[in-house]
Amino acid sequence: MANKLAEALKKIEPKHGTLAHTAFDAFFTFAFVPNETTKPSGVQIRDGMDLKRLMVHVVIALQLCYLFGTYNIGHQHFVALGQHTGFMEGFDVKLIYGLVKLLPIWIVAHVVGLGVEFYYAWKKGHAVEEGYLVTGALIPLIMPPDLPLWILALSIIFAVVIGKEAFGGTGMNVLNIALLARVFIFFAYPTTISGDEVWVAGFDNAATAGATADYGWFITDVINPMFGSFGWNTFREGAMIADGWTGATPLGLAAKGGWDAVTNVYTQSQMFWGAIPGSIGESSKPFIIFGMIFLIVTKVADYRIIFSGIIGCIIMGMLLNVWGANPFMEVHWANHLIMGSFLFAITFMATDPVSAASTATGKWIYGFGIGAIGLIIRVLNPAYPEGWMLSILFMNVFAPLIDYYVLDANISRRMKRARATVKA
Repeated sequence: MANKLAEALKKIEPKHGTLAHTAFDAFFTFAFVPNETTKPSGVQIRDGMDLKRLMVHVVIALQLCYLFGTYNIGHQHFVALGQHTGFMEGFDVKLIYGLVKLLPIWIVAHVVGLGVEFYYAWKKGHAVEEGYLVTGALIPLIMPPDLPLWILALSIIFAVVIGKEAFGGTGMNVLNIALLARVFIFFAYPTTISGDEVWVAGFDNAATAGATADYGWFITDVINPMFGSFGWNTFREGAMIADGWTGATPLGLAAKGGWDAVTNVYTQSQMFWGAIPGSIGESSKPFIIFGMIFLIVTKVADYRIIFSGIIGCIIMGMLLNVWGANPFMEVHWANHLIMGSFLFAITFMATDPVSAASTATGKWIYGFGIGAIGLIIRVLNPAYPEGWMLSILFMNVFAPLIDYYVLDANISRRMKRARATVKA
């Protein structure tokens, strides 16, 4: 059946060299290529999985983060209003509200990014490259839920054009493209992606006391009548943020008052399961760990980078605990693993095979550096109480140098053994 469909589509294939053919080729190869498998006998160097299907594994691993992140957008919105404060209360309105907020971000991330990819593929006269498949899936998950869409579009254009196409396209970029989009927003429009007011969506001003819920026509004119007809929960127009509520993240609280300030607002269970304000997909640790295991088992992500990153974070956390010069440094190293986006970053960002180190020993060094440097930035930088974005980009730059010295050391050892053998 699939072969017949492929043959039918080939009959309507647009003319080569046109933008239409570039788009056709991208979707055709995604659906039907490769059409061969590895032979069961003989020497095997590579299997029949192409880069598109390798990327699909990462997208699959992110789906639980998407599901939880969608719901958590709605949950945090209603907690701010003092409504449906139990996590499973108001399930219907929380889920639909999260979808209303997430879908535009997801659509813009893919339409803009793929638009740039298609344009460059057309100009170069070759097939659309596969790299943006994962980038487009990651970008929505590392953004605040109320980020202006035009800023998101600018950041994606910058990241894809300057970070990838300027270096030659997929497989040639030095920096992680998704993180480059985030860092562009952080430095160009810092108030939209930092502070305590940007992590909870849906208010006419910043998410501060007295702000009013801002529901658009789709919710008020479509969703409310439909939900009301089924006897479900509805959105209350004019609802205001409850007195005493704070949208501060655990990291923001820890930077000001240490672990006691965090536990006065959030429990360890909330931080572990992810029912806290933050970037859309980075908060739920069980779902991130599930994705981590999936990528390690399928050998899409290298366990060396993940494990060494965790080791680097733990060791640096212990050293900072011993130093203890400020309340944030006194936070136990284990709590650093559940407070912010470390597990998400080390699983889905640091393991990017293009921008990471490629040698086995280099991966241990690369991952350790991310874990250690990231925690230093998180704890010692008062202006930015999170460090994984900057530490990964920093280690991206040094990954080729790490591989160079690892290979040079291997060559030196082999030369010494060869000379010793000749003398013997």
